[in-house]
Amino acid sequence: MSALLLAACAGEEAQPQPDIKQLEAQLLEGASPEAESPMVKRDFKPYLDGKWIGNAVSYGPYRKGQAPGQVGPSEADILEDLMIVSKHWNLIRMYASDDDTERVLKVLRRSKLPIRVMLGVWLENETDNPERRKLNTIQVMRGIELANKYPDVLMALNIGNETQVFWSAHKMATEDLLRYVRAARKYTKTPVTVADDYNFWNKPESKAVASEIDFIVCHMYAMWNSITLDNAVSWTDSVYKSISAAHPDRMIVLGETGWATTYNAEKTGDGQQGTLIIGEVGTRAQGEFLIALDEWIESNQVTTFLFEAFDEPWKGGGDATGPNEVEKHWGVFYEDRTPKPSFETFLKQRK
Repeated sequence: MSALLLAACAGEEAQPQPDIKQLEAQLLEGASPEAESPMVKRDFKPYLDGKWIGNAVSYGPYRKGQAPGQVGPSEADILEDLMIVSKHWNLIRMYASDDDTERVLKVLRRSKLPIRVMLGVWLENETDNPERRKLNTIQVMRGIELANKYPDVLMALNIGNETQVFWSAHKMATEDLLRYVRAARKYTKTPVTVADDYNFWNKPESKAVASEIDFIVCHMYAMWNSITLDNAVSWTDSVYKSISAAHPDRMIVLGETGWATTYNAEKTGDGQQGTLIIGEVGTRAQGEFLIALDEWIESNQVTTFLFEAFDEPWKGGGDATGPNEVEKHWGVFYEDRTPKPSFETFLKQRK
């Protein structure tokens, strides 16, 4: 890894980088690299061969019987997926830095498919939890390694996903998040960001995070915010404009939005899908949302990651929660990689 970092810094006149093992030890101790001063932003440029590729998609590679940390996809599985994806998108978002993710990057490099990646680093609350800090450190170190190893494939490095919003199940201390942001910026040349819900980025405390990243990745789900289908994209537009106004010096990327095709209406109560999701749910509704969202993306040229390419059965508790759990059904392709009627309708309309 040290060799990769040295290669990444070759030709620069910056200060020599400390040994990577020193960084690892520092992070394991809970110590933070110094914040960059002054902060020099790195431009996130979602272009490929001169073409804007900001109409993007989130990609989870796990099929039935697969899950992170358990059984991962084969290279053949991944190539099949990426061949499908490349027909519709040239930029994908992934959420973790691990062996499965590197397998995707290897396949992309070998196949020369016209797809670039926003790579994720998965983080969770580590307060009074040395084991979780260790796991977070492993993720960050792997993310740094992959960013330096695959600069031809990666366009950005995303540190943490929904770790700051008040409702997060893995909410972590801001100082812990920023420790990893600083490490990523110090040891890579890649644009670095943080992804979180709009209900964090619209709060004053988000300024501290925004000031240390190159651009903002913001999640905006009309469906999860009790917005009906007919108002979904206008609501998204208003939220996007409000976050842009709150952070005028940062590019705002829409990191997640979508419309699920199935949910469990019986799960009611505070924060539950049966309470928050109102109006029409299904493939017809998803198709209408896709058409309206696509028009908004192209009209406004806002980099947007649709959530998501393929249904993921492992999510929302896997088999234990039954087939109607909403987290399993955000894809525009079914788990078996056949397109949903909603996506077929969208493609016909797009032509």
